[in-house]
Amino acid sequence: MDWLNYHHLLYFWTVAKEGSITKACERLHLSQPTISNQLKTLEQSIGNPLFQRAGRQLVLTEMGQLVFRYADAIFTIGRDLQHFLSGQQEALRRQRLHIGITDSLPKMVTYRILEPLLARQDELSFVCLEDDNLEGLLLRLSQFELDLVLTDSPVAPGAMIKAYNHLLGESGISFFGSPELAERYREGFPDSLAGAPMLLPSDNTALRRSLDQWFSLYQREPHLVGEFDDMALQNVFGQNGHGIFCLPTAIEADIQQSLQVEVIGRTDEIRSSYYAISVERTLRQPLITELVSTARQRLFGEADLTNKTVTVTEA
Repeated sequence: MDWLNYHHLLYFWTVAKEGSITKACERLHLSQPTISNQLKTLEQSIGNPLFQRAGRQLVLTEMGQLVFRYADAIFTIGRDLQHFLSGQQEALRRQRLHIGITDSLPKMVTYRILEPLLARQDELSFVCLEDDNLEGLLLRLSQFELDLVLTDSPVAPGAMIKAYNHLLGESGISFFGSPELAERYREGFPDSLAGAPMLLPSDNTALRRSLDQWFSLYQREPHLVGEFDDMALQNVFGQNGHGIFCLPTAIEADIQQSLQVEVIGRTDEIRSSYYAISVERTLRQPLITELVSTARQRLFGEADLTNKTVTVTEA
């Protein structure tokens, strides 16, 4: 395909937006055979089907979803240009950043990483998409549906999807509890954790595996009250005094203030690492580069990483 026919692309984009060829015909004031034939021509030039039938509905194929994302960006820019040329004040299009987040990442860590974007809300907006499946987020990243993925687990060597880990920083772990629990278990920490009521992340997380090893190594097995896939739910139970829970020391002050809990103790023997994952070996998009650099310096105090190429693992 030497040249993309933008009329064909417009017809495809309109059908995808409207949900049917009939509605697209009404919007474009064209006949159904005209649009159907142009769609076939576009699919032939691309070499892949863009729609598939699901009952009476047209559903985008995987290739269709990818093409639609590009088409949506193209025609959004075109619409902004029209507004500018017609005398409207929106001279610059607001950027939209799509960010995938694994739900094992503590919400306060995510907030602190993304907080600097709020200062630029006149020029950009961001979309946060959370998933418990890193592989699913990486697939969407590889299809350019996401600009970045934030996670506490790096892409493993040999993964099916080629992506790059950019280390944001590391943090030790702090143990929190209600004032009553803190008063009872702070003295003698960490040995005091043996038999203590504990709220833990689910066993499919890197933090849980590290905690289990640490408890076993020093024979400090706690009394397990509950396990949580949702870290926010774990925090609610901890806030209400149902057990001790742990979160990164990097957000210790935020947790104390927001949940009204106290620190029982800290350890650097357990480290949590946090990553931004991209399809680029070296981050080039200025907005993402700034976001990563700010997170390293302000949240994790990793100033030494600021000017380095930070590819950790290539999948």
